Amino acid sequence: MAKKTNYNYEKRQKELARQTKNEEKRKKKQDEPNLEPAEEKSSE
Repeated sequence: MAKKTNYNYEKRQKELARQTKNEEKRKKKQDEPNLEPAEEKSSE
């Protein structure tokens, strides 16, 4: 019999990877000088 896939584990790993990626993007944005107009930033 095949081993049952642990979908909760896979989901958690995907969430952690997404969170890490978002944190890296946020840090990168903080390091860069602000070149975007304020109107675009407020839409997020």
